[in-house]
Amino acid sequence: MNYERYDPLLFSSNLLEFTFKSTGPKGEITKVVQFAETDNIEIYNLAFGDLLPDGRVDDHIKNDNKDRNKILATVAAAVYEFTARYPEKFVFFTGSTSDRTRLYRMAITTNLSELTKDFEIFGVNSENEYYYPEVFQKGKDYIGFLVKRKFV
Repeated sequence: MNYERYDPLLFSSNLLEFTFKSTGPKGEITKVVQFAETDNIEIYNLAFGDLLPDGRVDDHIKNDNKDRNKILATVAAAVYEFTARYPEKFVFFTGSTSDRTRLYRMAITTNLSELTKDFEIFGVNSENEYYYPEVFQKGKDYIGFLVKRKFV
């Protein structure tokens, strides 16, 4: 994605955690992107939020630092880095609220032609307690998303 993003994007040696600082009217806020294994060894969950003073990550906080697109571009950069190291893994993500999930869907839709050059992208829904992915479709609501790096 050709959007301004935050640098430096700091990361752990195994690329399971990334940190950066959001800068805006609310000051400097440390953001964290974490990739965690799930029950399915092929899927990692992406968690994203603000780093709290006690070391926890809050994915519900809304600080409105007026840099949403720059933050999303930086999170996307973390996904690019993670999937470059682990191209065989899927990354699952969803918003902590329905509004945030909608925001992620809009970001994918806006950048779909560019993103599909590098990723397989799926929308995830559920029915009768079962989750099912399908190829991402513009204009369709999903409860979450799966992406996987394309092998070139």
